[in-house]
Amino acid sequence: MICVIQARMSSSRFPKKMMVKILGKTLIERVVNQVSKSKYIKKIIVITSKSKSDEPIVDFCKKRKIDFFVGSLNNVAKRHFDALKNINYDYFIRISGDSPLIDPNLIDKFVTHSIKKNFDIITNCLDKTFPKGQSIEIIKIKIFRKFYKNIKKKYDKEHTTSFFYKNKNKFKIKNIYYKKNFNFINLCIDKPEDMIIIRKILKAFNNKVPKMDMIINQYNRILKS
Repeated sequence: MICVIQARMSSSRFPKKMMVKILGKTLIERVVNQVSKSKYIKKIIVITSKSKSDEPIVDFCKKRKIDFFVGSLNNVAKRHFDALKNINYDYFIRISGDSPLIDPNLIDKFVTHSIKKNFDIITNCLDKTFPKGQSIEIIKIKIFRKFYKNIKKKYDKEHTTSFFYKNKNKFKIKNIYYKKNFNFINLCIDKPEDMIIIRKILKAFNNKVPKMDMIINQYNRILKS
């Protein structure tokens, strides 16, 4: 299984966030480290843009010998399509680069679903019940390639899978639900202030990332303290 990590430095709400350090490790480094713990992921590609602002991401990948691809800044669907042109895997896993606490055990559960049931898309993003920052999408590459030409609206180009969700009746999509709706919990880095609670969670576990259930429990403790 191949994992595609989408990352850029030009976030309007938090510029250059991918290189911001959280307890000694950059955001992009933390995401790559978490994803690499999956027992099913055999290849990781960080996909970023040709923009000069994204050169630090490229430099990081070169230094760590991580595969990377540079493509369109604003047409993210095209960036994915071009990055996957010569890939011979059946599926790709899509992970956002702002998810430092992404749970590899959760990724593996989703992969198991996709292998057993042969879905076009396995996701927890169609109807969201997982904490923000635990978004996982597993997309069949041949389906993505076949319908890429139909992704024409600006919003859909910027949000790679939105076209498929808008046309969900045409595809075999499985949405995974959590046992309780925790989508109000934010575990992603969207704004600078999001760093505060992520640091507190990591400090509570000696700078290691535990399983999601433990993260949720600690998040609730922090809010009550």
